[in-house]
Amino acid sequence: MAETGVLICGHGSQDPEAIAEFELFAAGLRPRLPEVDFGTGYLEFARPTIRDSLATLAERGARRILAIPGMLFAASHVKNDLPWEVNSFVAANPKIEVLFGRDLAIDPNLLAAAAARIGTGIPENGIDRSETLLLVVGRGTNDPDANSNIAKVARMLWEGMGFGWAETAFSGVAHPRVDAALTRAVRLGFQRIVVFPYFLFTGVLVKRIYAQSDAVARLFAGVEFINAPYLGDHPAVLDAFCERVEELDASQPAMNCQLCKYRTQIIGYETDAGAPQTGHHHHVRGIGLGDGHHHEHPGHHQRP
Repeated sequence: MAETGVLICGHGSQDPEAIAEFELFAAGLRPRLPEVDFGTGYLEFARPTIRDSLATLAERGARRILAIPGMLFAASHVKNDLPWEVNSFVAANPKIEVLFGRDLAIDPNLLAAAAARIGTGIPENGIDRSETLLLVVGRGTNDPDANSNIAKVARMLWEGMGFGWAETAFSGVAHPRVDAALTRAVRLGFQRIVVFPYFLFTGVLVKRIYAQSDAVARLFAGVEFINAPYLGDHPAVLDAFCERVEELDASQPAMNCQLCKYRTQIIGYETDAGAPQTGHHHHVRGIGLGDGHHHEHPGHHQRP
């Protein structure tokens, strides 16, 4: 019986393929962490919930649980929703120690995985990378710090892989959106455009990104459009998760809060500084797939 447990905290999705990929990814992590008990949990649209998984690990004997966000950047889910879930559980179970890890962030492992996914999708048909534009698509949030990370990822992939140019876009909430960004990119005159969703797993949003790319491609037959694979369960992504577990096991890591809108006044978001830490998934927590909840959460986030 392991006294330490690891919980990989996912967002959840109404797309069964997204949940299946998340669970497959978690299964790939288990052999790398043989000394601990292991579980997965979701904020919404899937079971088990974060709280239920924490309780299950505790029931199986874990007295110390390392909760790792299964999310790329620290936006509202990592800064508010997941800590609220963890803190609520700890308040009700004071004998269980739960440590909360940091987001995956901009990580060399993830950049390596991104480069590999992008590279596998580009055919050798005579078009040089200098004649190729890379469009990196992020999820999009109302947190400018998280959105700005997409621009940094795009810049590092652009320079590191030798593309002629790079642009950023978002699947929702933030701008530019995919179709607008692609239409603008075509005007720059590149022979090829590579669309790369900077997402961990498939889901509603990734499929929407590919559909929008295909729709724009039909309008511009003279430009080659390539939909690159998302990160998925690339070995380097597994490495990044294991590193988050190891650093949390050794100490309590701190996220980079220099530009966090909840800690300091950021232009355009001044009223968010000092806002209370609360969860917002109460009405969809644990409803599972196919339970009839289909509305978008206005302005705050979109379903993966």
